[in-house]
Amino acid sequence: MHTVAVLALDGVVPFDLSAPIDTFGWARLPDGRAPYRVRVCSVREEVSAGAFTVRAPYGLDALADADTIILPGVAEPPGTLPPGVAEALRAAAAGGTRIASICVGAFLFAATGLLDGLRATTHWIAAPELAARHPAVTVDPNVLYVDNGQFLTSAGAAAAMDMCLHMIRRDFGSAVAAHAARMSVMPLEREGGQAQCIVHDLPPAPAGATLEPLLHWLEDHCDRDLTLDEIAARAGMSSRTLNRRFREQTGTTPLQWLHRARVRRAQYLLETTPYSVERIAGQAGFGSPTAFRERFRRVVGTSPQAYRRAFRAGERVS
Repeated sequence: MHTVAVLALDGVVPFDLSAPIDTFGWARLPDGRAPYRVRVCSVREEVSAGAFTVRAPYGLDALADADTIILPGVAEPPGTLPPGVAEALRAAAAGGTRIASICVGAFLFAATGLLDGLRATTHWIAAPELAARHPAVTVDPNVLYVDNGQFLTSAGAAAAMDMCLHMIRRDFGSAVAAHAARMSVMPLEREGGQAQCIVHDLPPAPAGATLEPLLHWLEDHCDRDLTLDEIAARAGMSSRTLNRRFREQTGTTPLQWLHRARVRRAQYLLETTPYSVERIAGQAGFGSPTAFRERFRRVVGTSPQAYRRAFRAGERVS
């Protein structure tokens, strides 16, 4: 089995701790076996998790036996790590262990020096502080997660689950990841480069200035062969203004958003109908089955048929 060690330090953020435990714990191989063994480790037996305390059954020595180490965030990232933590993580890295951080767990990761010279991410609100503390790390606040191969970092909250599903797909394939996503009630995977939710220091937009009506319209008409000019005309603005508003409010472009709306419709049809891939491609607004398969694999990480099989397998289990 692949051993995942989740390192809980004092002040650990409860969601950051539980997200990898649950996501890896839901994974199942086609024969029903669990591919992951998850262990919670710490420098001492009990650590604070805000409103409650956590009893960790394993110590730092368990990191040496792990295939993957997860570093959840802590409420107040320390300037220096507790004694023995940096040494244990660097030793594990030297042995080839994969290490991933969640949210402000990137501060713990960066404190080891292992991220020096690499690109990394964290919650957007903490990104400036991470960059200031660790100038040797290239901090990207505009993505969900960064995969450097052996070392990964994710943004906050749901991005942690996106990263875990990404690792499951790397380890055991798309079908196993799709089942874990289904059991976690998550999309199979959002692309790591997708923008984090962006908050602007601007006053609230006046009534009618948001894109919400347009987004609903695009959802309802994603089967049509829409161009950027047609979408802009529907919104009553120029294509340039529309692109800017989309970036501000959704973190992506109109056409990229439309592609994802089409994939969402295709997922729904794959889950709820027996229609062929060719028929679903047409009903979801893709120009051809080939274009549909390519876009679906790029966004979801697996083929339409594999997604359908994994969804139905998950239904039988649940």
